[in-house]
Amino acid sequence: MTFGFGIIGCGMIANFHAKAIAELRGAKLIACYNRTPEKAESLAEKYGCQLEGSLESLLARPDIHAVTICTASGAHMEPAVAAAKAGKHVIVEKPLEVTLKRCDRIIDACRENNVQLVTIFPSRFHQSAQLLKKAVEQNRFGRLVLGDAYVKWFRTQQYYDSGAWRGTWQLDGGGALMNQAIHSVDLLLWLMGDVVEVSAYTDMLAHERIEVEDVAVATLRFANGAVGVIEASTAAFPGALKKIEISGSQGTAILEEENIIRWEFAKSNSKDQLIREQMAARTKTGGGAADPAAIGHHAHRDLLKDFLSALKSGKAPMIDGAEGRRSVELILAIYKSAESGKPVKLPLSGDPVFKNRTSKKK
Repeated sequence: MTFGFGIIGCGMIANFHAKAIAELRGAKLIACYNRTPEKAESLAEKYGCQLEGSLESLLARPDIHAVTICTASGAHMEPAVAAAKAGKHVIVEKPLEVTLKRCDRIIDACRENNVQLVTIFPSRFHQSAQLLKKAVEQNRFGRLVLGDAYVKWFRTQQYYDSGAWRGTWQLDGGGALMNQAIHSVDLLLWLMGDVVEVSAYTDMLAHERIEVEDVAVATLRFANGAVGVIEASTAAFPGALKKIEISGSQGTAILEEENIIRWEFAKSNSKDQLIREQMAARTKTGGGAADPAAIGHHAHRDLLKDFLSALKSGKAPMIDGAEGRRSVELILAIYKSAESGKPVKLPLSGDPVFKNRTSKKK
């Protein structure tokens, strides 16, 4: 069986979905839709799919079995819920949504309509990240003591000015954390486990006409007792590859984008030197550090391959709705701590109430 795909939202990231679908056996991009027809026309022409004039007409197509939601972050829920009600499987670009209530609406709609839900976090599918996960599961780090994520990226003022939704709470959901660093937040949770308390600072220091943060620092207490740090920025010129650092009583590993730049364990094995050699220069792009388009689509492809496997087997995909929700919850807790000046415990009982969000976007 060939699974037909539709793309909803035809901005920059939709190109990576289209390229990934094109390389999957048993998958075909059938149609796309965008509120601005010109973007949809361009995508349809580039990738040889059909253009649909409305969301309803795309969802009514019997040859479309799954849709990928590539709209602005705070506009994921409506098309995702509509797709689930139409019986389509749902793939949602990160973040799943920008509030827990909206995340839960998507999760509930997919469960009620018996369709699969996937959140796009391609970094989990990098071979280097998989090796770190395996090392954690094999207890090679011993007692985990530190888990850190560093995303020191750069975005120009023109980047934020290029779209009315960029840098807004309503549609971007946040800044350096919710839009850019969320990939690393997801990786950190995947590797280290749940966070039970955060304390944070955020600010907007180097950009204009945005509502959200361009710098953030949070300290974390994990459920396993380890502590950690998240640093995120879109104001760190010229931008650097993101890093994940995992340390324990018996080992340390540092992941720089797809590169493993440190891999040391008290009890070494025969594969360790080969990992150090083969994983030292895996990154072939800028990793999005200064240009959001400077990423590869290979991990999107591998994520969608996992999704197709889940459809065929009936098992849950690696990154389902609940997994997608985790990073949003942590980021919202960080925002609440930064606003209140106090530590915030997790899990959150609901969406936090923010008192100091005033519009600065013109």
